[in-house]
Amino acid sequence: MAHVTAGVEYALHCLLWLIDKADTPLSSRDLADLQGLSPTFLAKIFAKLEKAGIVRATEGVRGGYALAKAPGDISVLAVVDAVEGRKPLFDCQEIRGRCAVFGASPPGWALAGTCSIHAVMLRAEKAMRDSLAAQSLADIATAVYRKAPSEFAGELQEWIDRRVGGRGRRSGAASTAS
Repeated sequence: MAHVTAGVEYALHCLLWLIDKADTPLSSRDLADLQGLSPTFLAKIFAKLEKAGIVRATEGVRGGYALAKAPGDISVLAVVDAVEGRKPLFDCQEIRGRCAVFGASPPGWALAGTCSIHAVMLRAEKAMRDSLAAQSLADIATAVYRKAPSEFAGELQEWIDRRVGGRGRRSGAASTAS
């Protein structure tokens, strides 16, 4: 978890819109358009989320992605690890053994045990991972909907219905016109 990139933010925002949409899967293009994101970049993120078992894909004209688990069972840490991979926060370079005073061979005490700086970073990483593991997609959704006006959920559903309904009509209109 070296640096949490924008890909994690994109993933979390898009996953929010899949909550309660099991009957209406959304394509990565739909989700990209909804959020104003690059469809190509988001498709790569969703491939990672699918591989991690966070979303499941359905095929066909009305296919797309749906959550593979309940929102309360999807931790923020699982999303971070899916998108970023499990990378350490800190990559210790063992500089402690390079002190000029030691010459070519540092004494055993200087290299004994975990580097003190690395130990601090390991504790920080553990605290961060524990905190991210304790927060779920459901927790984020609760906070979002607490802030949003009551009509927002309906407006979102209308947008999705127009988008998903339009996919089926477009293909039907094309075949009728031929």
